[in-house]
Amino acid sequence: MHLRVLSVGCFGGGTGLPSLLGGLKSNSWVHADAVVTMFDSGGSSGVLRDELGVLPPGDILKCALALSRKPREARRVLLARLPTLEHARLGGHTGGNVLLSMMQRYSGDFLDAIDGLRALLGCKGRVWPVSVQQASVCSRYSDGSTTRGEVEVDAAQSSGRFVERTWLEPPVSIYPSVAAAIGTFDAVIIGPGSFYTSLMPIFLVRGVSEALRQMSGPVILVCNLLTEGRGMMGFTVAVAVARIEEVIQRPVEVVVTNQAWPSAAVLARYATEHKEPLLPGTLPDHCEQVGGHSGAVRSRGTTDCGWPTRSGPCSPDAC
Repeated sequence: MHLRVLSVGCFGGGTGLPSLLGGLKSNSWVHADAVVTMFDSGGSSGVLRDELGVLPPGDILKCALALSRKPREARRVLLARLPTLEHARLGGHTGGNVLLSMMQRYSGDFLDAIDGLRALLGCKGRVWPVSVQQASVCSRYSDGSTTRGEVEVDAAQSSGRFVERTWLEPPVSIYPSVAAAIGTFDAVIIGPGSFYTSLMPIFLVRGVSEALRQMSGPVILVCNLLTEGRGMMGFTVAVAVARIEEVIQRPVEVVVTNQAWPSAAVLARYATEHKEPLLPGTLPDHCEQVGGHSGAVRSRGTTDCGWPTRSGPCSPDAC
């Protein structure tokens, strides 16, 4: 008997999406492709974008590593930082970011550069940039202020400003072959990831919502374990679903939520960072809630979105 292989499109960026891809890769009945946000302005990716005029490579690199044949060995080489030497503009960047940026610079085509990296790593699935046009994430807050740039949006939200609206400046469009690929997916999985800088921006690209409406399978949201700072006090899974449905103009059929809280001591530590467990809230009738368990948060570090990492807390500047 031959089992049908499901084609799943995974949407997001940051540290959450590679974790999801690494888990799905081992399932023989799932073929996972990544559709990656391209609006990173921080760390090595942001510097390379500004200095070389290339698209930010960090999230693409991490997703390709997650789908590679031997991710441990590849990470050891491609995530190592180049030595900082006098007059060396590329010192301090990861080898993988520099490699992907140079491949883009000299091929003139970011998709060709990604395909070359995939071939080099022996990736199981595709890694798609949602757009190959440059833009920045912008947000307006309840106090009337605005910010521009992924790092600035995160910082303002974490400091207590409530996000009212998020947009891309300038407006950009989905890459045509990515739109075509979305229509072939059997399901779409969103997240986990930083809500306003890794998840929402990808759906603000012109053409993404139209492509999702052409897909007949379900949209599944993998929710974060924690809120992300003062500006998300009272934020719930139901709020996340409502905001995503507003921009994609179709229902979110399934949410995967954590239903096992860590110890009081761990919760107290996160409370000092103004982070709290993400509660379900009142979900719409069409949205099925699937409970999960993430006991790993008890003893390991977490990413910025609250998902566990193998070695400890994630640094926003790591990639």
